[in-house]
Amino acid sequence: MVALTGAGISVPSGIPDFRSPGTGLWANVDPMEVAHISVWRRDPARFWGFYGQRFTMLDGKRPNGAHHALAELERRGLLAGVITQNIDGLHAAAGTRDPIEVHGSVRTASCLSCGESFGLAVVRARANGDFEGVPRCDCSAPLKPDVVLFGELLPEDAMERALALAAGAGLMLAVGSSLEVWPVAGLPADTLAAGGRLAIVTKGETPYDADATVKLSGDVESELEGVLAAL
Repeated sequence: MVALTGAGISVPSGIPDFRSPGTGLWANVDPMEVAHISVWRRDPARFWGFYGQRFTMLDGKRPNGAHHALAELERRGLLAGVITQNIDGLHAAAGTRDPIEVHGSVRTASCLSCGESFGLAVVRARANGDFEGVPRCDCSAPLKPDVVLFGELLPEDAMERALALAAGAGLMLAVGSSLEVWPVAGLPADTLAAGGRLAIVTKGETPYDADATVKLSGDVESELEGVLAAL
């Protein structure tokens, strides 16, 4: 079994998803105007004005029961790996070994000029100490969070690992994802094409509902904890 997770798995931890009306990260802002690689390049202050809020939002957030349930399934030898679209690092914090973070992680930021990398605490401190709110490298260049921004390709090595897991899975468990953001949205199709099955645990509809052997629409914590209890 392989798990594929999206923003919905972290909502019980207090991290909003992207598209829920009124509360989603993109509800009141055009992501192309604040989270595109071109915005970071031409106006780092505008970019970090938005991304700094995301950092603040993630501060102190802890894994919830759904993250812990997947880590426990892995510990029992029932889960071969976790592929996540999330950048919050909560799978690793819950104990999942080497989650495949196809969209990167906010845990670090890098300088594209000299190659230096800095941890989240240092990035926050440098942003707070900059008059424009832009965390900067020792060489004065603005730092870029190690996440995949709009306009960037997904990391090739992470996608290769994800594709291999998906194609080899007897069951893909998709949790908290709308399964609409490509190319990750194509992974369930790879599992199905190879003869595997699909189980979906998420609120709302997905393009794969008709193909899923199981579709659960309740709270992700309750649903996954229920799976553990049944085992």
